[in-house]
Amino acid sequence: MTALIGIFTSAVLPIVAIAAVGALLGRYKDVDPGPLNTAVVYVLAPALVLHSLALTELAAGTLARLALGVVAFIAVMLVVAEGVGRAVGREEPLLSVLLLVAAFTNSGNLGIPVSDFAFGDVGRQTAVLFLSVQSVLVYTVGVYVASRSGGSSGLSGVRRVFHIPLVYAVIVALIARAARIVPPADSPSMEALGMVGDAAIPVLLLILGIQLSRTEYGAALSSTATPTALRFLLAPVVGLGIALLLGFENPTVARVFVLETAMPAAITPLVLVVEFAGEDGSGGLTAPALVSTSVLVTTLLSIPVLTLLIAVLRSGILI
Repeated sequence: MTALIGIFTSAVLPIVAIAAVGALLGRYKDVDPGPLNTAVVYVLAPALVLHSLALTELAAGTLARLALGVVAFIAVMLVVAEGVGRAVGREEPLLSVLLLVAAFTNSGNLGIPVSDFAFGDVGRQTAVLFLSVQSVLVYTVGVYVASRSGGSSGLSGVRRVFHIPLVYAVIVALIARAARIVPPADSPSMEALGMVGDAAIPVLLLILGIQLSRTEYGAALSSTATPTALRFLLAPVVGLGIALLLGFENPTVARVFVLETAMPAAITPLVLVVEFAGEDGSGGLTAPALVSTSVLVTTLLSIPVLTLLIAVLRSGILI
């Protein structure tokens, strides 16, 4: 118990505290998260990705395995969620919501800070790459899943992948590493880039808190059992299996990969559902309401879940 308390206070409590400040801001000050989100998407997060990947000590083979692992994880979760959803009688667009909640994790707002606090620099570098690959899949595969029930081709949404600065940050970082033109870590340019990137972590958590404070759960609460079970019971098992199959040389990378797969539901699918799936639902339950409620429920439950999982991963029992 003492060990769990220590992990909670060192790796989870700081995250919860900053997100709670964001929730208070959203509730009592009516703060618009839009400008903050724009700053993160177009400036802070790309700087974090570029700095982390340019200076990462992870080998090229490890980076390739990570990318493959993210693709494999999302593919497996989509297939399983489709089967489970049809088995329990989910119909569109709620079936698509189940797929999106099960497959895409909050690897940005929560995943990067938690991995950073729990596993240091390697944790942050691993989480950054996980986020980068998932971002591409969200705006390709995720758009398809959201749009298949809304009568839209979703092509306009897929084109958004070409407007995601994270993608270009990854490309620039990899090219710079391959060409061996990355400036020294202590150079003014890299220190400035690192300072901007570091600002992304607290801002991401503030945005998460603000968004959660605006979640209206209502009738959707009773419908979150299935997506929550997929997110916390199945996803880490799938992540562990993939990590073992890929055989990461660095055990810390493997542990962080599993940790990222156990994060709560991502917020981005809410945007996709609103734009492509529409408001229709069954029994008075709309798709956006189910997504937002699933985000809220899984985020709150992630506090004890992640604390326990970090303890298990640190012990080396699994990996």
